[in-house]
Order: sequence, then structure tokens, then C-alpha cells
Amino acid sequence: MLESASPVTQALLGTLLTWGLTAAGSAVVFLLAGTKRKVLDGSLGFAAGVMTAASFWSLLAPAIELAESSGSYGSEGEWAFVPVAVGFVLGAAFVYAADVFMSSTGSHSPNFALAMQSSVKKTDGDDARIPHISANNFSNANDVKQRRGDPGEKATQSQSSVDQERHDKNLQWRRILLLIIAITVHNIPEGLAVGVGFGAIGKTPLATFNKAKNLALGIGIQNFPEGMAVSLPLRGAGHPVWWAFWYGQLSGMVEPIAGVLGAIAVSVCEPVLPYALAFAAGAMLFVVVDDIIPEAQTGGNSRLASGWYIIGFIVMMALDVALG
Repeated sequence: MLESASPVTQALLGTLLTWGLTAAGSAVVFLLAGTKRKVLDGSLGFAAGVMTAASFWSLLAPAIELAESSGSYGSEGEWAFVPVAVGFVLGAAFVYAADVFMSSTGSHSPNFALAMQSSVKKTDGDDARIPHISANNFSNANDVKQRRGDPGEKATQSQSSVDQERHDKNLQWRRILLLIIAITVHNIPEGLAVGVGFGAIGKTPLATFNKAKNLALGIGIQNFPEGMAVSLPLRGAGHPVWWAFWYGQLSGMVEPIAGVLGAIAVSVCEPVLPYALAFAAGAMLFVVVDDIIPEAQTGGNSRLASGWYIIGFIVMMALDVALG
């Protein structure tokens, strides 16, 4: 039945499968309890390993192969690195610009916004309970200050502590958000690849239904650890388990959209695909080097993070190579 459907329908169903496996990977967060720092560092290391391996086997290698086989970059494909290099640099620049933008606007998590509102309400209530000090009891007020400490000084210290906590939460959220952005960007060209695979069926002898189906299945299996790579760091950072699952599966939601667009505009997507694949690789590796690995090394669990990096790399490499 699927084989007789239209290319757009095939692309939609194929990318719904890849999205579903992303959600299945995110659901692993329900099986892991605890929000300790070790969980965060280990999951960050795993995410970095997955993203590093995926950047090469799932993105850069296919991008170079596509550019070489297109015949547009030299008689023997000697200039095939040009579109890949351009896309790679643009991907890294995109994430860097997103980081700068979030820093300039002070973007923060919804939980952080609620915490700010709560602290404001609490401060207003504390101020309402401070008695009015008149000239007649000024000396008594000084005695109270000496016994209890200067409320103004305590308030200053408390505010400084709150500001530091807000800054730390903001920085942590920004790093995790960049991880979500990078994996989401990575899923766009994968969705396009599935859509192009189904849209190209019958156009050449090499474009068959079975090959398109295997491509969708392979990308879907690869998406399983990617869903974990988003949800586990969120859970490890202390966010609710349903919240972590939601954002984990959300990173794969773009694939059905990209897949349908790829099937519709297959003639346009084929020459653009090397740029898109390299773009995703540049975005992911920039986040790995600039944010994820440094963050995983700051909690005193550097060896644990490095070990999980190796595991994540091997898992993704095995999936990519075994599934072709």
C-alpha cells in the first residue's frame, strides 16, 4: 500500500517514523531517575559523542558524496569540498549568532521567569511587614539593627545571591537551548533527505522504493539516541521529566515538514542538499566544542563525561555504518 502511494504521502509517513523514534529516544528519560550532576555530565558527554559521530557519518560524508556525484564541482569532483565547507561555516556561524542574540536579549527559561516573579512577590511581602520607624523610636531602631543586623545589608547580600543564581540558570538554559537548536537544525536536512529519496523514486535506476524506505529507517534509528541527547541533559539539569520529554521529541518535529517539502521540491533540494547537510554538521560541532564539552567538564566528573562521549560516539558510528 505504501509503495503505491504518492511520493508526498510516502515522505510524510517515512518522516513520521523518524519523528516517532526521536520521541521514543526522548522517552528513555522516564526510565532514569534523579537529577544529580553526574547524570547531567554523563548525558552531556553522551550527547557530544552522538553529535560528533553524526556530523561525519550522517552529514559530512554524504554531503561530500552528493557533491562529487553531482558533476558540478570538477570533472572528478575535486572541488566537492567547496559546498561542504561553505555550508559547514554557515552552520557554525548560525549557532554563534544565535548565542550572541540570546546573550544580548537575556533569554531565559520559562521556569526562570516564574522564579523571578515569585521572588518579586516575596520581596513585596517582606517590605510590607517592615514597621515604620519614626523620629521618636530612632534610637530603638538602631538597637534593633545592632541585634538583628542591618536589613539593608542583608537585602543587598540576598539580592546579590539571587542575581548570581539567575545568571547561572540563564547560562545553563542557554547552553541546553543551543543543544536543542543544533539537533533540530540537524534534523532538517535529514527530513529533506528522506523526502528527496521518496520524491526521486523512478527518476533514475538507483532511486528505488526500498532504498528510500531503508534511508528513512536508518535515519529513524539514528534519531533514537538523538532524542536521548536532548531529554537527558534537560532532566539532569533539574527540569521536570515531562518537560524534558516534550523538548526531546520536539527536536524531531521538523522532519515531517522538511520531508514533505523535499518530496515536493525534489529538483531544488538535490543541489542544495550538500549545503544543508554540511550546515547541520557545522552547527552541531560548534555547539559540541564551544558549549557541551566545556560544560560537561566543570562539575568534577570529567572522566565520566569523557567515557560517555566515547560511548555516544561508538553508538552513533555503529548505527550509521551498519545501516549504510
